[in-house]
Amino acid sequence: MARAGRGCPAAYTGGVAKPPDAHTEALLKVADAIGALMEFWGFRRNMGRLWALLYLSPEPLSAADISDALSLSAGAVSMTLGELSGWGAVKKSWVPGERRDYYSPEVSIWKMVSRVFRERELRQIEGAIEAFQETMGTLDTRGQAPSREAFTKERLGRLLELAEVGKSLLEAVLSGESIDALPLVQLTEAHRRD
Repeated sequence: MARAGRGCPAAYTGGVAKPPDAHTEALLKVADAIGALMEFWGFRRNMGRLWALLYLSPEPLSAADISDALSLSAGAVSMTLGELSGWGAVKKSWVPGERRDYYSPEVSIWKMVSRVFRERELRQIEGAIEAFQETMGTLDTRGQAPSREAFTKERLGRLLELAEVGKSLLEAVLSGESIDALPLVQLTEAHRRD
């Protein structure tokens, strides 16, 4: 069971659950909001909830503390900690005098977000660009009516332009450069006129 005073927001003492106090309720509300946001971004809700719990805790928490606070099974906590560790969002922490593992959050939110952008979004955009380019290269040999082929190539060219602008903007964000939205505005205006 989680021990009161270890930074765990769960209100457990002596194996008997107490009703949550206002502070605990507030922490769990924030954890649920972050969980919903993470789910919106395509991650599992409990990843956000668990990270938020650690982020809002003044001390590292054990898996048991986390399980109690979030009402999750030991297996769910273990699996979620593994996923978060893989993304660099949590790390094991040493607590003097304790034999079990404790966990702390990555506190640099930008570091976590940029890693997701680099490893997920940027790879997706690069994959789309590659597919667009390969497809454009094969359209000439498909034997379609010339007008249909020209139409398809023109539209595919637009998609390629958009993906390349998106890639440039994402790379600028990741490198900390100032973002020039003009290419996106120009692309939008050019397509609106067509």
